[in-house]
Parts: sequence; structure tokens; C-alpha cells
Amino acid sequence: SATKCTGCGPGYKSPLDAMKGPREEIVYLPCIYRNTGIKKPDYLATVDVDPKSPTYCQVIHRLPMPNLNDELHHSGWNACSSCFGDSSKKRNRLILPSLISSRVYIVDTGTDPRAPQMHKIVEPTDIFWKTGLANPHTTHCLGNGQIMISSIGDPSGNGKGGFILLDGKTFEVVGNWELPGEAAPFGYDFWYQPRHNVMMSTEWGAPKALRNCFNAAVLSAGLYGSKIHVWDWTTHKRLQSLDLGEEGAIPLEIRFLHDPAATEGYVGCALQGTVFRFYRTPKGEWAAEKVIHVPSKKVEGWALPVMPSECVSGKMLMGEYCLITDILISLDDRFLYFSNWLHGDIRQYDITNRRNPRLAGQLFLGGSILNDGPVKVLEDPENQSQPPPRIIKGKRIPGSPQMLQLSLDGKRLYVTTSLYSGWDKQFYPEMIKEGSVMMQIDVNTANGGLKVNKNFLVDFGKEPNGPALAHELRYPGGDCTSDIWL
Repeated sequence: SATKCTGCGPGYKSPLDAMKGPREEIVYLPCIYRNTGIKKPDYLATVDVDPKSPTYCQVIHRLPMPNLNDELHHSGWNACSSCFGDSSKKRNRLILPSLISSRVYIVDTGTDPRAPQMHKIVEPTDIFWKTGLANPHTTHCLGNGQIMISSIGDPSGNGKGGFILLDGKTFEVVGNWELPGEAAPFGYDFWYQPRHNVMMSTEWGAPKALRNCFNAAVLSAGLYGSKIHVWDWTTHKRLQSLDLGEEGAIPLEIRFLHDPAATEGYVGCALQGTVFRFYRTPKGEWAAEKVIHVPSKKVEGWALPVMPSECVSGKMLMGEYCLITDILISLDDRFLYFSNWLHGDIRQYDITNRRNPRLAGQLFLGGSILNDGPVKVLEDPENQSQPPPRIIKGKRIPGSPQMLQLSLDGKRLYVTTSLYSGWDKQFYPEMIKEGSVMMQIDVNTANGGLKVNKNFLVDFGKEPNGPALAHELRYPGGDCTSDIWL
């Protein structure tokens, strides 16, 4: 049972305590070879981010998976700040679900944090047969010691938003978190807030519709989602489904404010470049309102790469939309960050006024509308000039900013450029040839503002087995997208 003590379990007592935590020295990130033409397994890279270290900005360890074409994607922990009061818990296993193969790798980061090793493999059949789910996405540890992973599909490639429970010690599949018949039509991300007995989940699309590329035609076929689902944290019942409509199509990353007493948060909706605030109403129900919109730009000059015909329509959308792909909130709940993967910028909003976020910083780090490229912006409601290419340490950055991770103190924002191998190949074929990169942005936490650290670059184009696609970033001690406070 949980013991009452100060600082004996994993993580931090509160989000504000976490802000005073130590500076990050290493980060873990999955590197993907699926869809690149390189017949090698995906791997977990350990990167040195300590400026005092002789191996600063280098990949210091690689743990290859034992299979091909897994599509490692996001990761989570066996224990986090939700178990802070329990001295028997340790954050020493990284959970690595495979979005396409549906395997889940359990990696030992405790024995040697700088050289993680494989601990256990959960096979797809275990997940298929025990839960009827597939395509695992987001992992969160629960305060009770179990691990919960959202799914985006069923074993046949249809959409199915359910939740897989793993035992926190043996990592065996326990079963489903949701009640029989209660799974949502689509799944993706989730976040829970136990003080208010609530969990929220989002929707991407049917795995078979997005497996190889973004296909605009299937939007109208109803194979992409537009809802936030509200769940009762105690009974596991689905209580409400908030339809965000066309403006809220493809709601991806969802974040409650970190303050465990908060009854609100934000979700980034990819397709039309919107951020919705969700909140509890005075009646005790949940509702959502649009609070940010990045307007689409009218463009000409898209070059269509050679790709399967069912994918070509997706390329046509590029000019219109910015595609918000990742969002995160600083631990003090003051700033919201998101990436526009097609336009190529990162934005920082001051969310002190929760209903009226204010743009405080913006930075272009690549993207599709560079001033020396084939695309010409004809109309832009924001009247921004087309950005120059981003060059760091002599390298022109291919692709566009995508996954984000913020240092605990909020002063450094890390960025990687790969979204998902099938979409990378479709929208940024040069990134498949050159590999993705990891960058670091200096954040002005007093007044807002973003500036590139010109001395920081991790170039995954130079990896031993060839250019790799690096995705989500994790700190060994937890971060603002892994940890939840009770």
C-alpha cells in the first residue's frame, strides 16, 4: 500500500516541484526505418544533451528491436509522479508500443540509464486475443501500479478506441480498461484527472486508412475522427462524446493542465489548425470551445512526388492547412506550445487567460513554404513572409518541426521532425533520404519568445545503418507529457 512520505516514490510531488528538478542530461527517442527502404529494425536511441559532456549532441547508445517494420512511435513509463507516494515503485522501465506491428517492448532503463536493454516483449497476439484491440499508441502509468495504453484500431485495421491494461510488475496483458462494448469508434491519445473522476481521449483514424499515407478522400468516407470522449475514471463508462465538427477534425494530442485540481485543458486538432479548450461546465458536464485557429494559406506550385494514387489527394491539402501535430503545456500551466508540421513553424502561446491564448513566440524551422522552394504563397491571412530555409551547424534542415519536449524548468524546447513514416515519405521525401534531426530552442519564460540554439543539432541522417526517422522524446526522470499528478 502507498506510504506517506516525501520524495520516496518516482517523479515529483507536484508540477511546480518538478520545475525545480535537475537539468536533463540524456533523452530517449525511437528511431524508425519503416517506409525508408532500409531493411533494418527500429531502435531506441539515447542522446547526450549535457553541454558539459564530451559526447554532447551525440547518439551514445542504440537498442535495436528484434523485428522489422514495427513503427515505434510514442513511449511511456511503468511508474511516474502518479505513484510519487509509493516507495516500492521505481521509474525503470520504458514502455515502447509499436503503432503498426502492435508489439509492445518493455525496455530496462534502470540498470544502466545510458545503455537501455530489452526486458520483455508483449506479442501482438496477446493484445489481439485478450483485448480485441490493436495499434497501441499512448502509454500512461496509473496510480494503482498498472499501465494503460490507448489503441487506435482492432486487429483487422478498423478504427477502435479502447485501452489495454498491463500489469506493472510482470507486464502481462491484463485485459481492457473500458467496459465491453464501450470502446470509441476511433482512438489516439488520452489524459486522466482523478480528482475530477475523469479521463479524456481523442481520435486519429482507422489504421488501414492511414497506414501508408494521408488520403484526403477518406476524410469524407468517415475514416478519420473528430471527437473527444469523456470517461468516468472510476466506473470506466464512456459518458460523453464531444463532436468538434469539421473545425476540430483529427483531434490528436490532449493535455489537461498539470495542476491536478484543474478542470480544463487543450487539444490540438490537426487538419484545420485549431486548438480547442475543453472544460467542465457548472452543471458538471464537459464541453469544448475553439480558442486558437492558424489560418490556412492559399498557395501554388506544389510538386506531386511519385506515390500511390490513393495518396495523391493528400498532397493537394498541403497548401491549405498547417497541420498542428504536437502540443504541450509548460509545468506551471503558463505556456502552450504546438508545431505546424506543414507550414513549418512552432508557436508559443501565453495561456494565463485560459479562454484567450495570446501568441507570445513563433519560429520557423523548415516546412513546405520556404522562400527558395517551389511553393508560392498567394494569400496569407496572417501576412507573414515566406521563411528562409533553416540552417543549423551548416546543415539545411529537411522536413519540419513535429514532436516537442520541454525541459522541466521550461527554458529549453527540444524538437524532432518526423511525424509518422508513411506521412514523412508523402510530404517530405527529402527527410527519408537525409534523415530527421533533433533541435533545441531557447525559450524566454519571462515574456515569451523562441530562439534557435545554433550550437545544438543531432543529425539522424548520419546513423550507422542509414538515415533514420526520430520521433518522440523522453527524459529518464519524467517530463511534462509523461507525468500526471493525482
